[in-house]
Amino acid sequence: MITPSSASAETASTVTFNRIPNWTEYVGVAAFFALLIALSVKVVEAIRLGSWVWVAVAAVGGFIAADFISGLVHWLFDTWGSPETPVVGKTFIVPFRVHHSDPIDITRHGFVATNGHNCLATVPVLAGMLFLDMHSAWNAGALAFWMTTCLGTFGTNQFHKWAHQEEVGPVVAFLQKHHLVLNPRHHDTHHTRPYDQAYCITTGWMNPVLRAVRFFRVAEWAITKLTGVQPRKDDLTTA
Repeated sequence: MITPSSASAETASTVTFNRIPNWTEYVGVAAFFALLIALSVKVVEAIRLGSWVWVAVAAVGGFIAADFISGLVHWLFDTWGSPETPVVGKTFIVPFRVHHSDPIDITRHGFVATNGHNCLATVPVLAGMLFLDMHSAWNAGALAFWMTTCLGTFGTNQFHKWAHQEEVGPVVAFLQKHHLVLNPRHHDTHHTRPYDQAYCITTGWMNPVLRAVRFFRVAEWAITKLTGVQPRKDDLTTA
């Protein structure tokens, strides 16, 4: 088993190497944008048919949902399991936790390496939306919701990467300043030991809400009560 004292040194270079994208990530990115273009035509059709209010409201809801999903996934991989956990250990848990010791590692990843896995995760959802009939306002709302949820999911790692870059362009800086994407100062809260708050990294909108209701603390208490497993037992950092 990798111990916390040795993991940072032994896994950091491995994580960087593993982030060289494989062919499935290239396929995921290509499929994501192809589906996005096809679905945009359906959104235009829905607006033309008079469902623009449903589209607008659902689109905002989808972006909020993406932020919550980013926090839930981030919390899961930061909090539970170990590098030896089958399937997700080396692919997801190690990179999430080594990120605490080497926060700027993500800035060294190219576009496909940064976003490929998230694109792959959204492709089945987007493909399913192709079959919705835009003559139904409910369907128009569903399409807008899931499109912006997938867009937010796709953007999560990119927004996270920007939050760790020393310099960004004026457009990104504007979006960060107005909290339309993850704000670096807001995200700094997460990079304080024991790395147990501000998990949402799409926009960060849901962080104060989840903290106010103690969502993750209650979830950790319940899981520990049921299983006896302690949260963050195998964090891979000495920082």
